[in-house]
Amino acid sequence: MSVKIRLQRHGKKGKPFYWVVAADARSKRDGKYLEKIGTYNPNTNPATIDLNLESAVQWLHNGAQPTDTAKAILSYKGALLKHHLDGGVRKGALTQEQADEKLAKWLDEKAGKVDAKKDGLSSTKADVRAKALEAEKKVNADRIAAAKQADADAIAAATPAVEEVVAETATEEEAPAVEETPAAEENNEEAQA
Repeated sequence: MSVKIRLQRHGKKGKPFYWVVAADARSKRDGKYLEKIGTYNPNTNPATIDLNLESAVQWLHNGAQPTDTAKAILSYKGALLKHHLDGGVRKGALTQEQADEKLAKWLDEKAGKVDAKKDGLSSTKADVRAKALEAEKKVNADRIAAAKQADADAIAAATPAVEEVVAETATEEEAPAVEETPAAEENNEEAQA
């Protein structure tokens, strides 16, 4: 029986979540498995991987073959490095302490890289939010200025009409009264009779 270390899909449509399992190569993708080794969630940034390192290395020692994606996950978490170092210990090239020291050093460097990426992502996200806030403030300021300008234009447009009405009233009051002459009075009296 050949054993594969592979991913078993869970989660809902469009939001996959995977279990990393050791399973018989002939079993279905989401079918029966021998042991659950860990989980993989690609929906987060960076992807969340929880792996039982000892169990994964034990399956590799027993001859389990990882699929391409599972191999990338095992490499990312250091399982393949530990398997390689254990091979060196079995051959006598390294002592167990040296192998553990190399693995610990590699895991620390990897953790530093992952933390740096998380910090970079959070700072980038903060920068994007700050830029969006500045753009929104600018748009709001422009909108308020445009509204004030429109109000000022409306008042300015209404003011000349009021001034024209006032001016017409003033010209009617200032117009000199027509003095009636005696001839005009006679014409008025004849018109009335």
